[in-house]
Amino acid sequence: MNWITRILDFISPRLCVVCGQRLAPTERSLCDVCLFHLPRTDFHQKPLDNPMAQLFWRLAPIQKAAALFYYHPHSETAQLVYRLKYNNRPDIGEDMGRVMANELQTTDFFSDIDILLPVPLASKRLRQRGYNQSEQLAIGISDITHLPIVTKALRRKHFQQSQTTLNRWQRQENVEDTFWLKDGSQLQDKHVLLIDDICTTGATLISCTNTLKDIEGIRISVLTLGFTKD
Repeated sequence: MNWITRILDFISPRLCVVCGQRLAPTERSLCDVCLFHLPRTDFHQKPLDNPMAQLFWRLAPIQKAAALFYYHPHSETAQLVYRLKYNNRPDIGEDMGRVMANELQTTDFFSDIDILLPVPLASKRLRQRGYNQSEQLAIGISDITHLPIVTKALRRKHFQQSQTTLNRWQRQENVEDTFWLKDGSQLQDKHVLLIDDICTTGATLISCTNTLKDIEGIRISVLTLGFTKD
């Protein structure tokens, strides 16, 4: 942290997005205590066979899947996601992307990945929010892994009903045929890592994967910040 940032932090202290306590100069978005207590999934330890990966079996051809922590709506840690998506805090995405990258690198999760592909937002939602939270996560991951980010290949047709109140089968229907491939040339013969904020039923990521799967030589894996545990 440079001296200008330190002065600004003194005038307007940065607060942990989970507990609300003042952050130390070296802390970003989360204090060390809240970061330590995030309910981690450890899916990256078994990326080929874990509860998240199993959501895709027989529905979409993915290589591996992981998420940083278990997401429980209305919990204290859920503030991390709410503020990222709804409080104009794109910095949270970059910070948590770096956290994910640092922790998953311990198992070489990224060693065979070629490209980061954030799940796109619909144009209307992107204008409302001002940024794509999945792209912010990808920026943070790229900062650590130096993997390139592709944002022009995949497009979202339109904004559907919010997924938050839908059951598993309604979620699948809500995002069916939602995405379209604009330009898959950069993804040919590449191992692509789809990035999203939350995985609940996998419906959005399944739809993305099935849109991409016919690109020549493509392999697809998925990574999210949170995974909703039943």
